[in-house]
Amino acid sequence: MITVIDIGMGNIGSVARALKFLDVAHTVCAEPAGVRSAGALILPGVGSFAEATRRLAASGMDDAITDSVKVRQTPILGICLGMQLLATSGDEGAEGAPVSGLGLIRGHVAALRRNDPSLRIPHMGWNDVQGGSMAMFAGVRNGACFYFVHSYAMQLDEDIPYATTDYGGEVVAAVASGPVWGAQFHPEKSQDAGLQVLRNFVALAC
Repeated sequence: MITVIDIGMGNIGSVARALKFLDVAHTVCAEPAGVRSAGALILPGVGSFAEATRRLAASGMDDAITDSVKVRQTPILGICLGMQLLATSGDEGAEGAPVSGLGLIRGHVAALRRNDPSLRIPHMGWNDVQGGSMAMFAGVRNGACFYFVHSYAMQLDEDIPYATTDYGGEVVAAVASGPVWGAQFHPEKSQDAGLQVLRNFVALAC
């Protein structure tokens, strides 16, 4: 059973509809007990890194997620802000020092750099993703387009498989480290390519 984590800051409906379309059994959970009993986790997110980490801590779901993934090796897919929350730390919404994330991926989430003044922040729309050798993209052609909406991105501090997109420079678009997968793009909004990524996560979870 796939459990979609609800912290009140994600496209829960869109993810649930995509899973229903794929005929994948799933449930939505907003409490630690549901996270701890899950067979696999999806963590969607939209909004501020600092606010999301505050909500995770206040609900106790931060410890439930890290315990499930680190101890029981429960597969997890972070989507958009959900991917960023997998990192060690992030700047968005921080007052002074960076805010601690879940620490499942060693990396830091920082604001996108506007290297090209013609590019708008947030990065919103369809972009090619390079990284077809990752299991996440099995059955997806390298360079397929996915839908992005974000102003911050992960900077990796460890050597793990990752995919990239180009938005005024290389941007980490997806990561994979054992049972931990992250997609900066929205697979649930990325048509056939995104649905295949979700199928691949379900296969990992099984």
